[in-house]
Amino acid sequence: MTTVLRIGHIQPVPIHFEDLDAMGVVHNGRYVLLLERALSAYWAGHGWPFDPTRPQFAEIFFVVREFAITYHLPVTTVGEVAVHFWVEHLGTTSVVYGFRVLSGDQTVVHAEGRRVQVKIDPATLRPSPIGDTVREAIATLLSTP
Repeated sequence: MTTVLRIGHIQPVPIHFEDLDAMGVVHNGRYVLLLERALSAYWAGHGWPFDPTRPQFAEIFFVVREFAITYHLPVTTVGEVAVHFWVEHLGTTSVVYGFRVLSGDQTVVHAEGRRVQVKIDPATLRPSPIGDTVREAIATLLSTP
């Protein structure tokens, strides 16, 4: 049975040999990277690469404030998984993503969680408001209208 996508986006993400631990499963700390790979690919593909040389870099300068994950079933091989993510909340300076790490065929939920990001000013490193252009781009991932 394939997952029916109602909200957000599903991004294929590769699992590399170095993602596996000594027991032959994806190391728990690598799940953070799986989400990072999915988000980076999605935003770069939508014209928002995380590139300090680009003029809009200050608009997308976000840091992670919180990361929570629940593990359900280990990923046991290299290949590809699917990372399903969406935005649960869009605040003045923060974004809350929900996510699931799925098998490549999207029939198994390996892990799920949430990630809170805060937009900061690159010069002061203090929270700053998310601009209208970025807000519009993020809104396409909102879980509720």
